[in-house]
Amino acid sequence: MGWSSPLGLRLESRTKPDGLGFTTQPKGLADSSRWSKRSVDHRRRRASVGHAEGVPESVGSMGSTFFSLHYHIVFSTKERRPLIHPDWAPRMHAYLGGIIRELNGVAEIVGGVTDHVHILASLRPVHCIAELMRDLKKDSSTWAKVNFDRRFAWQKGYAAFTVSPSATTGVKKYIANQEAHHAKYTFVDELKELLNKAGIGYDEKYLL
Repeated sequence: MGWSSPLGLRLESRTKPDGLGFTTQPKGLADSSRWSKRSVDHRRRRASVGHAEGVPESVGSMGSTFFSLHYHIVFSTKERRPLIHPDWAPRMHAYLGGIIRELNGVAEIVGGVTDHVHILASLRPVHCIAELMRDLKKDSSTWAKVNFDRRFAWQKGYAAFTVSPSATTGVKKYIANQEAHHAKYTFVDELKELLNKAGIGYDEKYLL
């Protein structure tokens, strides 16, 4: 499950009419992580130049920078245990989207099933995937532990694939259809397929 928004639109803190969730901190749930306004100010300043897709970085005699950077990011719960309960999965997806927004990125869609998450994110040239993933996992795991399950944790590592603008619609549909997809395939099967399509070699014992 999960939901997408038109690229570049501000994502509001409320439930979508179709009940698929939202992409910011849900009302009534404490933001108990370290993800305070103060903690992200320096990241906002660092990532504040430009917009997520195709918008000039600056206006003036120095010229402009244009970019369209989309990433399909996949990561699992610790030991691939079914820790993301369906009752609060939309809130987890929402919280992950809110963290990306605080970093001046755009979560175009967040979805997944009980043991892993998929994100299609539009980022800026100044973003570092490793840093974004560090913050995403640390803050969301703290939030989930306090609000839902003290055992919650993410697995180390992640998979990140660049996505061409022409392929983003297909990736969104793929992420939105996760429940049906995983009625037939395991997460490991899915990950192998994604890695093979991207031409990435791997040792099976190190899969997420």
